[in-house]
Amino acid sequence: MSRTYIPFSTGDISSLARSLKEQLGESDRQPGHVELLNMLARAIGHRNFQSLRAQQVARDRLEAPESKPEPVDFVRVQRLARYFDKQGRLAIWPAKSGLQAACLWVLWSKLPAGESFTEDELNRQIRANHLFGDHALLRRELCDLGLLTRTDDGRQYRRVERKPPRESIALIRHLATQSGNGGRP
Repeated sequence: MSRTYIPFSTGDISSLARSLKEQLGESDRQPGHVELLNMLARAIGHRNFQSLRAQQVARDRLEAPESKPEPVDFVRVQRLARYFDKQGRLAIWPAKSGLQAACLWVLWSKLPAGESFTEDELNRQIRANHLFGDHALLRRELCDLGLLTRTDDGRQYRRVERKPPRESIALIRHLATQSGNGGRP
C-alpha cells in the first residue's frame, strides 16, 4: 500500500505550540501515535487527522498531476547565485554540468524572445552577461542544451521558448532582484 503524504504547515508556530501544550496538559498519560496526529491536526484548525487527510486527498484529486510544483532547493539556488556578480553576470563557469545548466538558463533568460540573431549579435549578448571571456563555450553550451537553435550554416541563432525548471526560475528572479532589474524570468 502506498503512503499518502500529507503536508503540514502553520502560519503561526507560536499558536501551534500553545495548542499542543494545552492538549498535552489535558491528557494524564503520554499520547499515542494517532492521538498525536489528531492533536497536530486540531492545532492547525482541523477536527482531527482524518479531516486533515480528507482535505489533502480531495486537493490531490482536484489538482492535475502536472500542476503540482516540484519543490525548489533554495540552498542550491543560493549556491548557484555565487557564480554571478551583483549585476547578474556569470562570473565563473561551474565545473559540474548540473550547475552549468542552471547558469545557462540565466543567460537564456537575458536573450530577447522571438528574435533571430547573427553570430556576432549573439556573441555581444553573451559577452555582456558573463565575465570569464569564453563566449564561444557559452554559445555552444546553450545550443547543446537546446536553449538556442541555429541554422545549418551557423549564421542565425534563435532562443528556444521553453519554461525553465523551477530552480532556474528562482535563480533568475533572485539575480534580477539583486541587480535591480525586477524579478521576472
